[in-house]
Amino acid sequence: MNKHTILVAAALALGAGTAHAETFKWAAQTDPQTMDPHAVNSAPVLGFLNNVYEGLVRRGKDMSVEPALAESWEPLGGDGWRFNLRRGVTFHDGAAFTAEDVLFSYERASSEAADTASWFAPVSDVTVVDDFTIDFMTSAPNPIFPDSIANFMIMDKGWAEANGVELPAKDAENFATLNANGTAAFRLAERQPGLTTVLEPFEGWWGEVEHNITRAEFTPVQNSATAVAALLSGEVDMINPVPVQDAGRVAERDGVGVITGIEARVIMFGFAHQAETIKYSDDAGEPNPFRDARVRKAVAHAINVDAILQTIMRGAAEPASQLVSPAMRGYTPALAERPAYDPDAARALLAEAGHPDGFSFGLKCPNDRYLNDESVCQAAVSMLAQIGLRAELDAMPVRTYWPELREDNFDMYLLGWSPGTFDAEHPIRFLAATPNEEKRLGSWNFGDFSNARVDELLPMIQSEIDDAARQTMLDEVAGILQDEQAYVPLYVQPLIWGVRDGIELTQRPDNFFILRWVTVNE
Repeated sequence: MNKHTILVAAALALGAGTAHAETFKWAAQTDPQTMDPHAVNSAPVLGFLNNVYEGLVRRGKDMSVEPALAESWEPLGGDGWRFNLRRGVTFHDGAAFTAEDVLFSYERASSEAADTASWFAPVSDVTVVDDFTIDFMTSAPNPIFPDSIANFMIMDKGWAEANGVELPAKDAENFATLNANGTAAFRLAERQPGLTTVLEPFEGWWGEVEHNITRAEFTPVQNSATAVAALLSGEVDMINPVPVQDAGRVAERDGVGVITGIEARVIMFGFAHQAETIKYSDDAGEPNPFRDARVRKAVAHAINVDAILQTIMRGAAEPASQLVSPAMRGYTPALAERPAYDPDAARALLAEAGHPDGFSFGLKCPNDRYLNDESVCQAAVSMLAQIGLRAELDAMPVRTYWPELREDNFDMYLLGWSPGTFDAEHPIRFLAATPNEEKRLGSWNFGDFSNARVDELLPMIQSEIDDAARQTMLDEVAGILQDEQAYVPLYVQPLIWGVRDGIELTQRPDNFFILRWVTVNE
C-alpha cells in the first residue's frame, strides 16, 4: 500500500452470488450546500458532485490520478500541459462534450465569482487546439498541475448559457445550485436542499459500470442518534459518520458493520489576524489581541488536545502539528511536535503580550460539518477559560457558517482542511498565502494571515521539480507557520462509516463517497 494513502475497501457481502440491481440509501451529517461544482470548494460539495460531474482527471480507489474526460496528458516542456480529450462523451442532456466545454469551465471556475479560483493560480493561458485537445499554459513549470485539478469539474457550455449560469453563485441560488448536467456515472434526478437528493444511473456514461444501483437516495441527518437508529433499523444502507461514542455498539450489532480509517483532514483553529478590534463579546471594539503571535501561542498551549482525543474522539483521532498529516507529500517530520499543553506557559505569554487578566472574544464553529465539531469547540471554551480567555461560542449549520467566515464575522474560528492534491503546497496556497483575488490565492485564508516569505516561497514550491529542494522550502514554510502560530492544528479527523451487511464500497481518505464503486447484495 502506498504510504501516502489509506484505502479501506469494505466487502461486507454475505457471500458470493449475483448482485441484483438495487436502490441504495445513505445519510451523512452535512447536506451539500450546492449542486454547482465551482461555487463552493468544500468536501461535502465536491465529494457528492464527483458522482455527477467529471474532470479531466480523477482519483482512483488508491487516490492515484487517472484519466477521466482526458484520456492522456503530457507536459509542454516547462510551459504547461496538453490534455487529449476523450471522444464520444455526452452530457446527461445528450449534448456532446468538446474542448469548448473545458475552456468555458476553466473560465467559470477561475473567475472571481468562483470558490475554486485558487486552483488555477499557476495558469497563464488556456488554448483550444482542436475539439479534443486543449493546452493549459502555466507561468512557471508546474509538475503537480494534473494532481491539482482532480476536482475541477466540467460543465456543458450550452446548458450553462441557456440557463443563465455562466458564473457560479457562492452564497446565493441560481439554476445551477439546484440542477446539474454532468457527464459522470449518475445524473441528478431530484434535489430538495436539506431534505433529500436523488441520483440515478446515466445510461449513456462512457465508463465501465461496476455498480448495480438503480436509484441512490441521500438524506442529510444532523442528529447522530437519528442516523444510527436509521442504520440499525435498515432505513438506510450507510451512514457517515458513525459517532465515535457509538462505533463499538454499532460494530457489535448483527447485520451492520463499521469501517474505520484516517481522513486527510486536519482540524484547526484560525484567528482574525488583521482585524483591528474584537468583534464579539463584552470586549467588542477593544484592540484585537490575536494580532500578536504570543496570544495565538497562548491559545495553542491552553488547549489540551490529548484530552479532546481521549474524551471526545474516543482515541479515534491523531494529534496534528502542521496543516497536513504525516500521510501527505511534503509533511515536515522535524516539526512533528505540537505545542505542549501548558496553562502556565499560556498565562505567561498572555501577560507578556499585555493581557495578564485575559480578555473575551467570539468563537465561531459549525455544528454539522466535522466529527463532533461543536463538542470540540465547547471543550476548547472550557480550556481557554482556565487561562482567562473567555470565549463566546456561536455554533451554527455549515450552510450559514461559510458565509459568516467570508464576511469576517469572527474573532476565532474552527476549520478543517483536506488537501485536494494530497500535497503540502495545497493548504499553503489556500490557507497561508496572503489573500489576493487577482492571483487567486488565499481564498480560504479567512483570517488574512500574511507573511512575505511564505508568499515568496509558494511559487517556487509550485515550480520546483527537484524533490529535495522542494521539501526544503516546504520545511521552511511549515516552520514559519509554527513560529507565527498562524493556526492551531488540533488533530487529524478519523473516518468512521456504518454500513449494513451486503454492501460493498470503498472508503477513501478524502472522505469522498463514490457511488460507482457500490454494490448492493441481497
